[in-house]
Order: sequence, then structure tokens, then C-alpha cells
Amino acid sequence: MTEPTARPTRAQQRRQTEDRILTAARQLFAERGYDRTTIRAVASSAGVDAGLVMHYFGSKDLLFARVTETAPAPDVFQAATGGGAGAEAGELYGGTPDEATEALLTSLGRRLTDEPESSLAVLRSMLTNADAADRYRTAAQPQLDQLTEAIPAPDADLRASLLSAIIHGVIAERYLLRLTNLADASPEQIITLLRPCFESLTTAPADDAADGQG
Repeated sequence: MTEPTARPTRAQQRRQTEDRILTAARQLFAERGYDRTTIRAVASSAGVDAGLVMHYFGSKDLLFARVTETAPAPDVFQAATGGGAGAEAGELYGGTPDEATEALLTSLGRRLTDEPESSLAVLRSMLTNADAADRYRTAAQPQLDQLTEAIPAPDADLRASLLSAIIHGVIAERYLLRLTNLADASPEQIITLLRPCFESLTTAPADDAADGQG
């Protein structure tokens, strides 16, 4: 005799509904950006009433914050060893230029293969919404600071910013602008071409290294 299936508790039902709304919102923010995504569209995609979305999340801005709360910083600079977003924070580079380079290239290679919708939601939205851009900058700053500390050069902050710009540009052109050559290139091709550039930016200039020995 088949055992009756236990009915989900009210708390479980709430979590399932929230997860369904977040999944729908993540997809719509990634496809349309912040300004073109509406609460009504999210509710329709999730199969719920718009009032329920507001009841659970309060506003579109708070819903966007939930969708992207772990996406910006970890997805930009992920550790070469992998793992969850929480495990990656604070141990991204190991403190050496070579490890920083490998961490950045490994992260970029992973994103070129399978870009997370939450990260795309941030990238698309930050181009058109000032609040989304501010939230992204705040979340990404600690990782950018850590990258700067790993680069042994007087202009380390500029070098770290250039590395960040390269990563954002490659991702935006591959997934948002969809330029043919970049969209069709294999991750391996892209990483191979970028490696000398990344190594150059994370390594101290020869003159600085000579000064340090003198």
C-alpha cells in the first residue's frame, strides 16, 4: 500500500512560492533590465498574483536586491578553486600576482561557459538604472580592493580597475551585445588571448622590481 505523500507545511509553501517568484524575477531582470521589468510581469511568469509579490518582497527595488544580493561581487571575481559565493569572499587571490591571474581567468572562463542569470540581471540593469549601478559598486568594491592588494605596483588600483573593465566588457559583449566573433569564440580561445594581458596587469613593472632590489 502506497504511503500518503506528506503535504507541505505553510512555511514550505511560502518558501516554494518565494523561490518561484525569485526565479521568474531573475530571468526577467536578465532579459529586460530593471526599468523594463514590472511586478505584474514577474507575477504572471511565476503564476501568482501581483499583490502576493508585493506582500513577500515589498517593492520592485527590494525584489531586485534579493535577486542580485549575492551576484555582483562573487560573480565578477570568483576564486580559482570554486565553491559557493560565501566561501569565496575574502579568499579570492591568495595574495600573489600569479594566483590573482589564475583566479580571474578561471572565473572568466566559467562565466564564458555558463553565465548566471543573476549576474546578467545586474549587468543589464546597471546600464540603465542608477540604483542598480550603486548597489553593484558597493558589493564589488571589497573584491576590487583585494585584487588591488595582490598587485605589486604603484598604480595597482588602476590596474585592478582595468582588469575589472576587461571582464565586464567581455561578458557584456558576449551576452548582451552578442557581437558575433566574441559570442562564437570558445572560452579557451578567449582565455588564451587574454592571459598575457592579465599577467602584464597583475605583475610589477620591470623598473619597479629593479628598484626593489636596489
